Amino acid sequence: MSISGMFLILFLTLHLAVNLTSLISREAYETACGFMNEHPLIQIMVPVLALGFMVHIVMGIILTIQNRKARPQEYKVKAKVPRVSWASKNMFALGVIVLGLLVIHLFHFWAKMQLEHWMGGEGANPYDLVKTLFSNGWYVLMYIVWILALYFHISHGFWSMFQSMGASNGKWIPRLKKISVIYSHIIMLGFMLIPVYFFLGFGQP
Repeated sequence: MSISGMFLILFLTLHLAVNLTSLISREAYETACGFMNEHPLIQIMVPVLALGFMVHIVMGIILTIQNRKARPQEYKVKAKVPRVSWASKNMFALGVIVLGLLVIHLFHFWAKMQLEHWMGGEGANPYDLVKTLFSNGWYVLMYIVWILALYFHISHGFWSMFQSMGASNGKWIPRLKKISVIYSHIIMLGFMLIPVYFFLGFGQP
């Protein structure tokens, strides 16, 4: 899970960097999307990262099912464990939300841009597509719910990933938890800023 979680982190970071260019100008975003479609290294890296993202979610579902089968009955006495975050206790539910909304997002964006391009056709203009979709209040709301689920998932998963890889001493865990909070907030605010920006009509014609 820790290795596939790293793919998720890299995937989100790369896409946030590209998506934020839409706030600069139409030309900047179209150039960034063109680079993603044309550069050979990116053509290899993005599908690999996306596959790692999907593997991470599927593995999470499988591990959760296995854990529940190993403990078919809930404990009669549930002790309240201190310092256990809400996110850590709901990683499966958060992962399901992320997966479901990811499929919808891929259908509206990836299928109409990169997939069309890979199949030899002409994909939709990325800037116009962003403007159209984020002018829809329901889509903006769904997108924000998706990002919130990602935020809670990453806020626990980021430092837990390093802990699973061996960084478990008392010196590094507090530092990793702080980095996790900073990173998850950057991801959340960065991705949320984009739909709000276009929904409020700040996009270029």
